[in-house]
Amino acid sequence: MSKLLGHIGIILMLFFTSSLFGQSKNNLKLWYDKPAENWNEALPIGNGRLGAMVFGSPSVERLQLNEETIWAGQPNSIAHEKALEALPEVRKLIFEGKYKEAQDLATSDIRSQTNNGMPYQTFGNVYISFAGHSNYTDYYRDLDIQNAIASVSYKVDGVTFNREILSAFKDDVIAVKLSADRPGMITTNILMQSPYDKTDPVSRGDVIMLDGTSSNHEGLRGGVDFEGRLAVETVGGSVKSENGTIAIKDADSATIYISIATNFKNYKDLSEDVRKKTISLLNNARKKDFESIKKNHSDYYQKFFNRVSLILGKTEALDQPTNLRIKNFSEQYDPQLVELYFQFGRYLLISSSQPGGQPANLQGIWNDMLFPPWESKYTMNINAEMNYWPAELTNLSEMHEPFIQLAKEVSETGRETAKIMYDADGWVLHHNTDIWRITGPIDNSHSGMWPSGGAWLMQDLWERYNYSGNKKYLDEIYPILKGSAEFFLDFMVPHPEFGYLVVVPSNSPENSHGGGEGNASITAGATMDQQLMFDLFTHTAEAAKILNKDKDFVQQLNSAKQKLAPMQIGRYGQLQEWLKDWDDPEDDHRHISHLYGLFPSNQISPFRNPELFESTKVVLEHRGDKSTGWSMGWKVNLWARLLDGNHAYKLLNDQLSLVGDDGGGSYPNMLDAHPPFQIDGNFGVTAGIAEMLMQSHEGAVHLLPALPDAWNTGSIKGIRARGGFTIEELKWSNNKIQQVTIKSNLGGNLRLRTESKMDLKKLKLAKGENSNSFFKINPIQQPIIKDKSQTSQPELPKYYEYDIETEKGKTYTFSSK
Repeated sequence: MSKLLGHIGIILMLFFTSSLFGQSKNNLKLWYDKPAENWNEALPIGNGRLGAMVFGSPSVERLQLNEETIWAGQPNSIAHEKALEALPEVRKLIFEGKYKEAQDLATSDIRSQTNNGMPYQTFGNVYISFAGHSNYTDYYRDLDIQNAIASVSYKVDGVTFNREILSAFKDDVIAVKLSADRPGMITTNILMQSPYDKTDPVSRGDVIMLDGTSSNHEGLRGGVDFEGRLAVETVGGSVKSENGTIAIKDADSATIYISIATNFKNYKDLSEDVRKKTISLLNNARKKDFESIKKNHSDYYQKFFNRVSLILGKTEALDQPTNLRIKNFSEQYDPQLVELYFQFGRYLLISSSQPGGQPANLQGIWNDMLFPPWESKYTMNINAEMNYWPAELTNLSEMHEPFIQLAKEVSETGRETAKIMYDADGWVLHHNTDIWRITGPIDNSHSGMWPSGGAWLMQDLWERYNYSGNKKYLDEIYPILKGSAEFFLDFMVPHPEFGYLVVVPSNSPENSHGGGEGNASITAGATMDQQLMFDLFTHTAEAAKILNKDKDFVQQLNSAKQKLAPMQIGRYGQLQEWLKDWDDPEDDHRHISHLYGLFPSNQISPFRNPELFESTKVVLEHRGDKSTGWSMGWKVNLWARLLDGNHAYKLLNDQLSLVGDDGGGSYPNMLDAHPPFQIDGNFGVTAGIAEMLMQSHEGAVHLLPALPDAWNTGSIKGIRARGGFTIEELKWSNNKIQQVTIKSNLGGNLRLRTESKMDLKKLKLAKGENSNSFFKINPIQQPIIKDKSQTSQPELPKYYEYDIETEKGKTYTFSSK
C-alpha cells in the first residue's frame, strides 16, 4: 500500500491538470491487442436472456452461447417426510454437544433423499471461419460497456476486417455484423455446435437449426427442450445453406442473426412452443438491418447504464490493454481501472438480469459447461444476495425484479417444504436453489443444513423498500415477509443451556467450529442466524405497522425478538461466530458470516455500539485480506462500513489483480475469480466502491464515509440513498466535499453526515421551526442545520450532521464552507 501511495504524489500533478472530469474515449471499454486464448479472456455480452462469450479469433470466431432457462432436470420437489422424524434427535444430539453424530444424522435423514439441485447449462457455440486469416496485423478487440457492444478489427493483406457483436435487448437475438473496408471481401463458413447428444445442426431452407434437450442429472430426466436458429443477410455476394452450414462468398458485408428459445414457461410449466418462438424472433430480426437493431439495443441499455457516472482521475495507464492494466494495478496508479470495474459490474447486472426473466445465477448467464462448478445455481448463504447489492444503490432497481420474483416463487415451494419436513407454518429456503425453486437442504450438512436462506432473502426485499418507500411494493411483499417469520416462530426452540430462542439445526455458512470433537459445522444459535432473525422480525413488524396489519402478529414478533441471543465479544476481542466462544484466530475461512450484522445489515455501528464495531475489526484482521474473489468483494464493503477507506482500497487492489495460486482476483476479461469464475465478486466490489463514497443505512446520508487517500479528487453521479434520495452529483477535491446535489423523490427529512462544514448562506427557516430543529428550504440552496460532533468514538473524525425537511421531487444543492 505504501509503495502504491508513493506513486501518487508524482502522478497527481499530471493527472489533475488533464481535464479531470472529462471521460476518455477508452474509459468505458475493455480492450485487448490479441484474441482470447481461453474462456477467461473472452468478453461477455448479454440481454438478460441470451448470453455470449466473444473470443475474437480472426481465423475462427467462437461465440459461446447461453440461454437463461437451459437447466438440467425438470420441475421437482426434494421435500421429504424422513426429516420430520430425525429432527428431534438431531436437536437432542446438538444440545448434548455431540455435533459429529448430529451432523451425520442430518446428512443421512434431513438432507435431500433425491437430488442436490440441477445445473445451469450451456447452449453451445457458433463458429465463424475465415480461410486465410491466420496471418493478420493491427489486431484490436474490445467490449464497449457504454453501448453494450463487442467488436473486433484486424488487417489481412492490406484489408481491414471488422466485426460487431451484440445481444439485442429489444429484438432478443444475437446479432453479428461482418464488414471490410473493401467490397466483396466477406467469405466465411458458419456452423452451430452443441455438446448434448443428438444435436447435430441441420439446414432448413436458408436457415441452420440446432435443437436438443437438457441433461438428465441425479436421477431426474432432462425436460428443457431448446432450439437455436441462425440466418444471414448480406450486401452483395452469395449465401448457401447446406448440411447444417451456411457459406457466404464475396459479400460486401453480412449480418448474422441467432435466435434461441426453450419450452420453459415457469418453474412448474414446460409448455412454451419453442419452435414458434425461435421462428418469430428470427423472422422479426431479419426484417431489420444491423444498424437499426444496434440503435434500439443501445438506446434501451443506456436508459439504465447512463444513470450513474464515476470519475476518479486519469493517468497514462488508460493507454494499456485491459489485461496489462489488471496485471499492473498494484504497481501503478490507475484510478480509471476502478471506474471501469465499477461500471463493468453495472453492465453485467443489466446484461444478466432483466425484468420478466431469471435472476443472475452464480455465473450471471455466462457458462460454457454442462456441469459447471457448484452447478451455477443460486447459493443463498451470500452469493445470490451479493449479486444484487448494486441493484438499488447504483440505480438499477429494475434489474432487481427477477430476484424479487424468485423470492415469490421459493415462498410457494418453500411452504410445502416447511410443512412436509418440519411440520411448520410459513415457508423455508435452505442454502441453495435452482430454476425449479427447490427449497430443501442439499449437499452435505457442512453447508446444506442451513435453513436461513429465506431470512437473508427477506433482508434483500426489505432493502428495496428502504430505497423506494413504495407502499404498494411493500404490500406486495408483506405476505412473503410474514410467511418467512411464521416459519421461524414455529421452527426455533429455546436453548436448554442459555435459554435463548435459537435456530437449530443450522451452521455458520460454511465454516466448522471447535465444539465437541471438532471439525463439525452443525450447531444451534450461530451468530448469523440470530442477526438474520433480528432483521426478519424487525422488518416484518415494521412492514405490518406501515400497512396497518396484524397487530397481534407484531406482538409475537417483538416477543420473540426479545428472546434472541445478543451478539457477543469473545476472548480475543472478536465478534463471536457462534453462541459459544469457539473462534480460532488462525481461521482464515472465506465466509465471514457473523459480520452480516455490519454489512449488508446495519446492526453494528460506530455510533450506536462501538464495542461491537471494534470487535468486527478483530475478525477481519484474523481472517486476512487475500481470499477468494467474492470474499474480497464482501470485505471491501465491510471495511467501507468500518469507515476505513484505505483498507477498503487495499482490498480493491487485491481484487483488481490477476488471479493467482494464492486466491481470487480478476481474470484478464475482468470477471471475478473464486477461482473459478463467479460473478458475485464483480457485483460485490461494484457495491463496495459506492459504499466507500456514500452510505445511507443509519438514517443519514453519509458522504465520503470511506474515501481512500488515493482518490483525492473526483465525482460520482446518480447513485441512490435509502429514504428515497438520489445523489445527482457529489464532487470532492483534496479529500473534501466541494458540492453535493441531492434530489428528494419522496420528501421528508434528509439528514446529511459529513466531515466538511456546509455553507450557511441563503438559509431559510420554515415558519414555526427553531434553529435547533428542522428547516424547510428552497431547491438549489445551501443549508446547514446542526453541527454534531461525534467526539466519544475512538479514532473517528469529527462529523457534522444537517437535518433538512425536503419537498417531494425537489433538488437541493449544498456546498462546502
